[in-house]
Amino acid sequence: MIGEIEKKYSKKDLTIIGVDEAGRGPLCGPVVTAAVCLLKDIEGLDDSKKLSEKKRLELVPQIIRNSIWSVFSVRPCIIDELNIFQATMFGMSKCIAKVLRKIPGESIILIDGNKITGRFENEEAIVKGDSKSINIAAASILAKCHRDRIMERWSLIYPQYNLSSHKGYATAEHYDLLEKEGPCEIYRKSFKLTRDKHPEQMDLF
Repeated sequence: MIGEIEKKYSKKDLTIIGVDEAGRGPLCGPVVTAAVCLLKDIEGLDDSKKLSEKKRLELVPQIIRNSIWSVFSVRPCIIDELNIFQATMFGMSKCIAKVLRKIPGESIILIDGNKITGRFENEEAIVKGDSKSINIAAASILAKCHRDRIMERWSLIYPQYNLSSHKGYATAEHYDLLEKEGPCEIYRKSFKLTRDKHPEQMDLF
């Protein structure tokens, strides 16, 4: 049940920081990370993937008003330079450091997934943490909504890719447009930007 992790650490008098990301898998655009320390309970928090866009957008101002938070966007060129994992850890570290500076006392940093940044004391990786921790869930919502806004803006600049529809993910429509237009500067050159052909589509020699 979501929120059980918070009960565990509140008994130890630790301030909880939840950390998550959005956009590790897409072919283009940034990976966006977020860290959230909730100051009060917010009804309806859950893994951003389980919520409608409407619900996520309703929750964003509530999270911002009732937490110490930070969001960081890592550009495609940095993803290509570092690799997607290191770029995600870099972004998470930026967010964590900013939130930590505003929190007195001892804290525990809960990171969605199976890896920690290794740059702070008291880090813990929580697999599927966005469905177990309300602080991670809040971070997942901020990261997802921030990245969606970026892709909506870029859709106006690069209308040929229809980014507002697929948000840069590897959909059939996206591959069709990418084959037609070719990649531009917002694409992750270190990612595989062509779709795999099925055996029946391959030439036989």
